[in-house]
Amino acid sequence: MKFPKAYTLSEIAAIIDCGYKGDAAFPVLGMNEIHVVTPGDIVFVDHPKYYDKALESAATIVLINKEVECPEGKALLISDDPFRDFNKLTNYFLPFSAFAKAQLPKSIGKNSHIHHTASVGKDVVIGSNTIIHANVNIGDRTIIGDDVTIHAGVVLGGDAFYYKRRPEGYDKLLSNGRVVIHDRVEIGANSTIDRGVTGDTTIGYGTKLDNQVQIGHDTVLGNHVLIASQTGIAGCVVVEDEVTIWGQVGITSGITIGKKAVISAKSGVSKTLEGNKHYFGIPADDFRSKYKEIAAIKQIPEMMQLVKELDKNR
Repeated sequence: MKFPKAYTLSEIAAIIDCGYKGDAAFPVLGMNEIHVVTPGDIVFVDHPKYYDKALESAATIVLINKEVECPEGKALLISDDPFRDFNKLTNYFLPFSAFAKAQLPKSIGKNSHIHHTASVGKDVVIGSNTIIHANVNIGDRTIIGDDVTIHAGVVLGGDAFYYKRRPEGYDKLLSNGRVVIHDRVEIGANSTIDRGVTGDTTIGYGTKLDNQVQIGHDTVLGNHVLIASQTGIAGCVVVEDEVTIWGQVGITSGITIGKKAVISAKSGVSKTLEGNKHYFGIPADDFRSKYKEIAAIKQIPEMMQLVKELDKNR
């Protein structure tokens, strides 16, 4: 998220009531998660395991819970609870507003149709020749392109599934990102696409989603991706162009699926996969390796029987 104007380090520190290291006039332009930060952004870190990653990231302001040496060209915000203070900044710059009653967006293209039971949030943009079916829920600031079809019961812009464990339970990281749907996309009934925490969850040109597909926060689907029913994709995943994902596939967070990869039904993807290959299984692996594995497993009973016979003959 970019702020409406440039702020100084001391101004941001005053908002969240914390200390800082660096020039009081150091410019602060926005806030983002570590995988999408750019110079001028704040990134937060609250665990020693990730200190170096945050300090070496593109972010030039690090919201951190320990006084460390400040890297050259950067500044620090010193907080006893960076997670809490990142939420404070979200509430300050983009406070939550509940969905109002169904309304037409301020920007809607020619020949687009929105069913009267659809709920449309604030500052939504919808292109031309787009159809929004019954009971669709469109969150604030969602962008929908031309020639898009969104079937009944779809939710665009639900909050990210992102929590911090506290002694008293789970504390939620607030979401202030968007969902961006490019042209010629089709989204099947009862599918859900979460908005980004600070950036965009993006569905690329010509991509088609079946019914009951879940797309996590800040995930980016490329062009002409095909995803079958009951697939679940976690947050911060990159699915490159022309990937095919069949039904009931589960994909873990923070990985990349290479261009033109094919993932067979009921697979579990736990690591980055190269493009132009066909995968299946749990954990998913390329067909050739998986078939060898299955063939070896099938030989186990025969090998056990052979071992028993050898033992008898000793």
